[in-house]
Amino acid sequence: MSWIGRTLPRLEDPALLKGFGRYFSDLAHGAHAVKFVRSPMAAGEITGIDAPAPEDIDGYIFLAADLAATGVRPVQAILDRPDYRRVPHPALASNRVVFTGQAVAMVVAETEALAEDLAEQVFVDIEPEDPVITIEQALAEGARPVHPETPENIMVEGRMRTPGVDPAFAEAACVIELNLRSSRQTAMPMEARGGVVEYDAASGRVTLYASVQMPHMLRTGLADALNIDEGLLRVVAPDVGGGFGSKMALFPEYVALVWAAFRLKRKLAWIEDRRENFLAGSHSRDQNFIVRGAFSAEGRLLAVDADMRSNVGAFSVYPVTCGVEPLMAFAELPGPYNFSHYGARSVGVTSNTAMMAPYRGVSRPMLTLSMEQMMDRAGAKLGIDPLDMRRRNLITKFPHTSPTGLTFDEASYLEAMEAAVKVADYPEFRARQAEARKQGRYLGIGLAVFSERTGYGTPAFAARKMAIVPGYETVDCEMGPSGHVTLKIGASPHGQGLKTALAQLVADRIGIAPEQVRVIAGDTDATPYGWGTFASRSMVISGGASMFAADKVADKLREIAGRMLEVAPDTIRLEDGLAVAEGTNLSLSIAELARAIHNQSHKFPGLEPGIRTQGFYDPPGTFSNATHVCEVEVDIETGGVKIDRFIVVEDAGVLINPMIVDGQIAGGVAQGIAGALYEEMVYDEFGTLLTSSLADYLPPTCAEIPPIEIHHMVTISPESVTGAKGVGEGGTIGAPAAIISAITDALSPFGVEINIIPATPDRIKAALREARGKKQ
Repeated sequence: MSWIGRTLPRLEDPALLKGFGRYFSDLAHGAHAVKFVRSPMAAGEITGIDAPAPEDIDGYIFLAADLAATGVRPVQAILDRPDYRRVPHPALASNRVVFTGQAVAMVVAETEALAEDLAEQVFVDIEPEDPVITIEQALAEGARPVHPETPENIMVEGRMRTPGVDPAFAEAACVIELNLRSSRQTAMPMEARGGVVEYDAASGRVTLYASVQMPHMLRTGLADALNIDEGLLRVVAPDVGGGFGSKMALFPEYVALVWAAFRLKRKLAWIEDRRENFLAGSHSRDQNFIVRGAFSAEGRLLAVDADMRSNVGAFSVYPVTCGVEPLMAFAELPGPYNFSHYGARSVGVTSNTAMMAPYRGVSRPMLTLSMEQMMDRAGAKLGIDPLDMRRRNLITKFPHTSPTGLTFDEASYLEAMEAAVKVADYPEFRARQAEARKQGRYLGIGLAVFSERTGYGTPAFAARKMAIVPGYETVDCEMGPSGHVTLKIGASPHGQGLKTALAQLVADRIGIAPEQVRVIAGDTDATPYGWGTFASRSMVISGGASMFAADKVADKLREIAGRMLEVAPDTIRLEDGLAVAEGTNLSLSIAELARAIHNQSHKFPGLEPGIRTQGFYDPPGTFSNATHVCEVEVDIETGGVKIDRFIVVEDAGVLINPMIVDGQIAGGVAQGIAGALYEEMVYDEFGTLLTSSLADYLPPTCAEIPPIEIHHMVTISPESVTGAKGVGEGGTIGAPAAIISAITDALSPFGVEINIIPATPDRIKAALREARGKKQ
């Protein structure tokens, strides 16, 4: 019986549901509390810091000078390309502050309350400067540079232009120009940032327990910043309460925290609250895309010309750098559409705001919104049904090379769209829509077809010229004497159910039950060096490495069984916990084989004792794809939007555990709905964050999320050895485009266009007023 494709309960869940989960803050007992004193201003020169004298306080206050005196270096995220500007990110600000919330001092006291009291006694004198908050302010002529290293306030820039762009626009029957904006968001994980550090006097080592996604990378970055050997530091990611990309980064607070553990030789804990997370954690997707599309009279997309600008905040996120949003936009804008001529300029613009880090989907929600709006608006202008526009332009032959050089492997863009349209029953909806309009109700339907680049290894990241190139994964697999398997992975799951899925995959290859596979992750002392969990990569890359390691275990089991049963190893079949000799009634339990090679190894000359293997995988990447269809009702008096129906047809290749896949899709759609309708981080003109609590920042609740109908297709790609494709980000990528398309369809009698997300009630009412004004 195959375990692949079966909906099994997650092996991780019993401990979590019973309250036995272990998060970093659960380990803080006995630790002194750490708090950071943060800048109340967005930009300015530090002219002085007034703090109590050491002899007058029961605790410690550390400034940038204290760290510098011991050789602590700024965090440096590096791209080796001429259009990238390096900006050092200090653990504590020394001379200038560049965003509201930047850490200026660190205090340590016996309790949280004492630490907060001590922090309030530190006064930072700042000579304020006019802050640069928006993309427009940063790029304005004569704008004040945010950093000396960025005189034009551009941190990274990508450019390309194929020779046929200008002729294509000159010959086009229809040109569509979009000016779209995505408002700033934050990942808002349920568990905020923080860490517990322990100093071990016997070894001189420090262990950091932290809510992170890339523990090995974090250790490397910390060792570089602290100028120490990595062997002196252990990083452990215990249970993690949500990450969504935001916990990939090496934040400067971790540098200060680990430094303090070495300095004070004691246990310390920094536990961030929600306001601090909003203020000083990472943000995402503050973007403005101006995109032009050239179409033939038959609706064929001939060329795209794009000017894409991403506000990347004050610093460059380590290790992926500030290029993660603008360079993804540059490379992946064409999406699933088949055209040859492409011009693009994509810049990362620095500002006096919190830095950007990857958040589920990164730039793809805006890329998809751009291409899908282009199809809808071109169809309206040419008098072609929006479905037919996509039928004429989607990629259908594979492999396909995009204008930016990306290779698209086998997928089902057109087939998934047709399946979604069939489920949605467009004719039936149009009849309901017409009847509702007679009653003064405005229903709309929209769809989004998109690709999701997943499971890409070092070739993709090397193309960005990253100084630290992530991508590969290594897995250690060992079968003990009782036949149980321990799988040690470099990936670091944080809620995705990866341990269950890998256990199913490995069990299938070895012929045991998933319960007999123990997966160890998130501990740099216990696992091979790896790149954690992000970018819909774990099942593809860690899964591939696990498969290779498990296959080696299976090969050795067959060899052992062959000798014990005196048959050829290639006649041994591993299933249901047994090694069965085909064509005979001979069999042995896998546990017997494992015991024999451990405890009777002398009987197997030429074979090493025990069963220990390693797998490695570093693929170029594979594309998942999906179509989202959304039905909405818009209240034209209030501007409110109610989602009545949401359909997903997803093609993620082989589904190891369909329940886990559906959970990933549903969670992604919920976050996509949040970006389309609700969530927005807002700064005022002084750089003060106005959305600093959940009273102002509005994630959707279960009342706003409709039931999500999920359907699957399976396209096997040679670019994934397991047949699986990544699925973690797709829900977030497609939902905003489908929702905005549906709102536009609902308000089509008024000629309304939605050009900014989230489409809040105020913005929808403003768009209605503008449209009515144009008709008068």
